[in-house]
Amino acid sequence: MSDDLRNLVLALVAAAVCVAAGWFARSYLWQRRLRRKQRFFGLPTDSECLLVVPRDPGSRGWSVARHDAFSLLELAAAIKECGAHAEVLAHDTAWQGFGARTEFCIGGPAENLRLAAHLRSMLPGVEINTDPAPGPDQGAITVGGTTYPLEKGAVEYVLLARLAAAGDTGNDRPVFLFSGQRGIATQAAARYLSRHHTRLARKHGVDATFCLLLRVVNSQAYGSDVVELVADVTKQAAATSKKLSQRDRSPAT
Repeated sequence: MSDDLRNLVLALVAAAVCVAAGWFARSYLWQRRLRRKQRFFGLPTDSECLLVVPRDPGSRGWSVARHDAFSLLELAAAIKECGAHAEVLAHDTAWQGFGARTEFCIGGPAENLRLAAHLRSMLPGVEINTDPAPGPDQGAITVGGTTYPLEKGAVEYVLLARLAAAGDTGNDRPVFLFSGQRGIATQAAARYLSRHHTRLARKHGVDATFCLLLRVVNSQAYGSDVVELVADVTKQAAATSKKLSQRDRSPAT
C-alpha cells in the first residue's frame, strides 16, 4: 500500500470516528435534555397527564373557550415531546386527588373550581377577586400584601405555578396552575412555560415548587406575545400553608 493510499484510508477512518463520536455526543445530550424536561413536567415516556379546563359559558354543550383551547395547544407540544398522553377533563368532573398524574389546571378560580381548590390548599397566600360585578377590584390578584388590578387590554396578570405534591413515594407528579385575569393571560402563561421551561428548571430545580406572577402587556395590540416576569411570589403565596398529608390531597370540587 502506497503512502498516499494509507494516508487516505487513515483520514477516512478518522473522519468516520469523528462523525460517530459527534452523533453519540448529540444523542447523549438530547437524551439528557429530554430526561430533564420529562422530570420537570413529571411526564415520563408513556405516562398520562390531565388537562383540566373550565367549560365555555357561552356554549350549551361541553366545549372549551377559545383562549383555553389555545392554552391546550401551547402545552400539547411539550406533552408530545415527552412521549406522554393527555386526557382533557372539565373542571367539575375531575373528582380525584393529585400526585398520581401530572395535572395542568387552566383558568381562573371563578370558572375552574378545581383550580380554586388547589389555590386554597397549596397557595393560601393568594387572593383573587372573583366578584362578577364590575368594579375596580374585579379580577384583582393580591399576594404578599400587594394588589394587582386588571386593566383589560392594557395590563393583565396571571399566576404560573408548579406545585410538587407532598408525598413519600418519590413518584408524585406535579400540578401546574395557569390562573389569569382573562383567558388571553392564561394562554400567555402556558406559552411562557412552554418556551422557558429549561430556564425555569435550571433556576428553581426540576422537582421544585414555585409560583410566578407574570404581566401581559397591551394584549389588545400584541395578543399573548408580550409577557413580563413581575416577581417570584413563591414564599408569599405559600406563606400560611402547611405540608399536606396524604389524606389532605383530594381537593374539594
